[in-house]
Amino acid sequence: MKIRLSDVGKRFNREWIFRNATIEFTAGTAYAITGANGSGKSTLLQTVCGLLQPSEGTIVYSQNDQPIAVEKAFQYISFCAPYLELVEEMSLAEFLQFHNSFKPFIKGFHATRIIAAVGLSGTANKQIRDFSSGMKQRVKLAQAIFSDTPVLLLDEPCTNLDAAGIELYQQLINDYCLNKLVIVSSNDKMEYSFCKQVIEIERFKSGVIS
Repeated sequence: MKIRLSDVGKRFNREWIFRNATIEFTAGTAYAITGANGSGKSTLLQTVCGLLQPSEGTIVYSQNDQPIAVEKAFQYISFCAPYLELVEEMSLAEFLQFHNSFKPFIKGFHATRIIAAVGLSGTANKQIRDFSSGMKQRVKLAQAIFSDTPVLLLDEPCTNLDAAGIELYQQLINDYCLNKLVIVSSNDKMEYSFCKQVIEIERFKSGVIS
């Protein structure tokens, strides 16, 4: 899988959040997008995955050198962010089964095995609304990491995790994501220490439209 940004920019009203971003992301490599809080890291990540449309420039997705239509790119991408909502009326098992109905899991994995892998055994039939914030973040990581997609995007993935949760996150990345294209948006080194390339969002900063 490959994602190429060519002169991509995103603005809200008259303010450019980033501009002139030309980057190529390739499978088997982990990238970090770094910068201070409010610098535009999340906006860039959301633009890469199609949650936001670029204000200028182009994004090209391809698999095995074959182009992927923009409207179908989501099928190849898993996304985890603390601001994404879970269906809290569902139990954990129901939620994972629901997720699996439109995005298959890695071969050999099913809801029960995933629940155990993220340290939530015993909570399969508990409603997600009753989970702690750290448990909810483990669920968000689970549905993204165990989806059978070539691209994994992570926005501040250790939010609300304790030390054990952070160690689990790092182990899951090492065990299941080495062959994926991984992009992490973070200003915390422990979240992206495995990334081989670091991209400073300040490289693509611009000002207000005159």
